[in-house]
Amino acid sequence: MALWRGSAYAGFLALAVGCVLLLEPQLPGSALRSLWSSLQLAPAPPGPGSPEGRLAAAWDALIVRPARRWRRVAVGVNACVDVVLSGVKLLQALGLSPGNGKDHTILHSRNDLEETFIHFMEKGAAAERFFSDKEAFHGIAQIASELPGAQHYVGGNAALIGQKFAANSDLKVLLCGPVGPKLHELLDDNVFVPPESLQEVDEFHLILEYQAGEEWGRLKAPHANRFIFSHDLSNGAMNMLEVFVSSLEEFQPDLVVLSGLHMMEGQSKELQRKRLLEVVTSISDIPTGIPVHLELASMTNRELMRSIVHQQVFPAVTSLGLNEQELLFLTQAASGPHSSLSSWNGVPDVGMVSDILFWILKEHGKSKSRASDLTRIHFHTLVYHILATIDGHWANQLAAVAAGARVAGTQACATDAIDTSRVSLRAPREFMTSHSEAGSRVVIDPSEPVAEWHREGVSFHFTPVLVCKDPVRTVGLGDAISAEGLFYSEVHPHY
Repeated sequence: MALWRGSAYAGFLALAVGCVLLLEPQLPGSALRSLWSSLQLAPAPPGPGSPEGRLAAAWDALIVRPARRWRRVAVGVNACVDVVLSGVKLLQALGLSPGNGKDHTILHSRNDLEETFIHFMEKGAAAERFFSDKEAFHGIAQIASELPGAQHYVGGNAALIGQKFAANSDLKVLLCGPVGPKLHELLDDNVFVPPESLQEVDEFHLILEYQAGEEWGRLKAPHANRFIFSHDLSNGAMNMLEVFVSSLEEFQPDLVVLSGLHMMEGQSKELQRKRLLEVVTSISDIPTGIPVHLELASMTNRELMRSIVHQQVFPAVTSLGLNEQELLFLTQAASGPHSSLSSWNGVPDVGMVSDILFWILKEHGKSKSRASDLTRIHFHTLVYHILATIDGHWANQLAAVAAGARVAGTQACATDAIDTSRVSLRAPREFMTSHSEAGSRVVIDPSEPVAEWHREGVSFHFTPVLVCKDPVRTVGLGDAISAEGLFYSEVHPHY
């Protein structure tokens, strides 16, 4: 209707000016311009503007702080220094040339690195790998650190989440992880590191970035993304887990965030099994009533993922954070819904994602018949986010999902607020809420950007992301998203 009305007005204006031209063909151009502007409608009232502008304004109105806020947040246990640089420039500096891509689950050589980097750059997909050769890795890390343009940042999910929380001056943040001198220097002053967490040498992770459309030989990246690799034994063995849990008694947090389980991929199966049992024991030592959020990250070991799901890790935590690759890998490893899907075809289908989230909470979440604490999952992908919660345990999730999506746009573009000229709305405008059962069709209006639906005691909150067109930095976005979503979340006291 609005579209028709606009066309009618435009037609009327054109007709009016046409009549004037017919009657007064000698009228000067300046007079015609003046006439045209006076004939046009008065300036449009504020909004609706571009879809991006309307969406950003709607978020700002929706994002309100919860009634009960966190005061002390403890985060552990993976921390490192990220060396961020151009992937193509590093491989060129190592004397490598672009060949065929091939995925290696563990990197043993420079050649493995080159093939695996190409494999993921071709897809424009993020990935993380363990580099098994200590000496070779340190040689590559030294070359990477000294390359022009290489930058050093706080790294590791726990440290990045801690850093994001620490931006709020009214929050006290404890970080446990292997913290070397360079990392300690990079951390926010508001982050407290217990002395037992300090070590003499930093753990370095190399983050090889590439831009959308970047070319190397015949290779062309369809999207901007990054490839991460490291030889990180401290984080790999989750060495700081016990220090972390023992620090909680004195620190007395009201929220605990745990990450780093994916770092165990480089360990033997026996050590993985043993360590996972110790993780569950350690989490069960955290006083009842303190919610524990588990942040997942890129994994390739199905057995490790299956163990995380089934060996009581999921029931021991309250909340999960994960992206589309981790979600699909999880359902494949644990034979969940849509597990026959080998990869997402472009944007992950909202109905399929919703089915998998529902299955996780129904199969492994809190219920009257199951001893589980899991009540919340924050899912994020490039173009949209979904928060799924079991009813009765969380509040302010509408604001939380919007805040998580907003920070994705600001952090990727390195702006304080959403700059609508630098972002684009790429989320599906309509979708089905399920493929496993008769879902409902949802149509997204940028002026009301959070869609909500319910399914057997589980609530879903969906919002699009305003995707940065030219991202400044892609590393740590998932951690910032989860931290921001948690910051705006409120857990019910009876939890």
